[in-house]
Amino acid sequence: MDCVMQADGRFIPLAGGSPYNMARAACLRGASVRYLNPLSTDMFGRALAAQLLADGVYLDTPNSRAPTSLAMVQIEDGHPSYSFYRQGVADRDYTVDALAHILRTHGATHGPGILNVGSLFLMPPENQKVLALVQAAQALGWTISMDINMRPQVARDLPAYVAGVKTLMAQTDWLKASDEDLQVLGWAAPALADAPALVQALRSQCAPQASHIALTFGAQGAYLQVGERGMAMAAPRVTVVDTVGAGDTFWGNCVADWAMHPQAEVQSTLDLAMHAAAINCGRSGCQPPTLQETLALSAAAAEA
Repeated sequence: MDCVMQADGRFIPLAGGSPYNMARAACLRGASVRYLNPLSTDMFGRALAAQLLADGVYLDTPNSRAPTSLAMVQIEDGHPSYSFYRQGVADRDYTVDALAHILRTHGATHGPGILNVGSLFLMPPENQKVLALVQAAQALGWTISMDINMRPQVARDLPAYVAGVKTLMAQTDWLKASDEDLQVLGWAAPALADAPALVQALRSQCAPQASHIALTFGAQGAYLQVGERGMAMAAPRVTVVDTVGAGDTFWGNCVADWAMHPQAEVQSTLDLAMHAAAINCGRSGCQPPTLQETLALSAAAAEA
């Protein structure tokens, strides 16, 4: 749960968390989405579950009696900073075998899908469980998607965190990284103009078959590479309330588009993902738009 600080010092709880936001965004884009992490039976957990269900996301995993993890969010000039409370929380109350069983059962009925991982789950020691789950999913034929979304300010051992991320990158088919992620991974001041070269460098660190890579650069815009086709796009102009969940919304829309339309044109995927993220930036906290809202903004921008 994102607890967002207001101007008067109060904290307002808003449904959030990177994989949670991404699941909502992908489902609102039109994809069939299942959220695998347990949710708490506490008041926050029930609210989070209710929002997922209202958006159409399936919940496969039994609830946990552990409390909901919290992110305390402060906004300055539209940009969030975070403090996290994640010890003994519900979303870490899972076993690799239990989640692998869900993937196996789903794959047997519907065929393998896309498993998305990222954010704080890439941080030691959780990254070892995630690596085991990713390897189990790969053995079952699943595509691995990863949003790096690093949080270096809360890492006790940053070199171990970076090493863990790079180990998981080597298993990744589809990858998203922000300019801030790239800086933590060792690139100095990456910019949108550098994107093609950055993609090639990242591909060398991903799975051999890595085919879909997205790089985001905040207000500069974003770059999308699918196979050998790459494209950059400037960020749409929008009145920013805050940028909480903008990257999650962007990646959720990309992954959903590829899941539903494997041959989608790069320009179309990038355009809709950028406008979805822009809508989210005009709202407080992460509130991904529906496909209809995104199409309307994209059409209005094209006519302007």
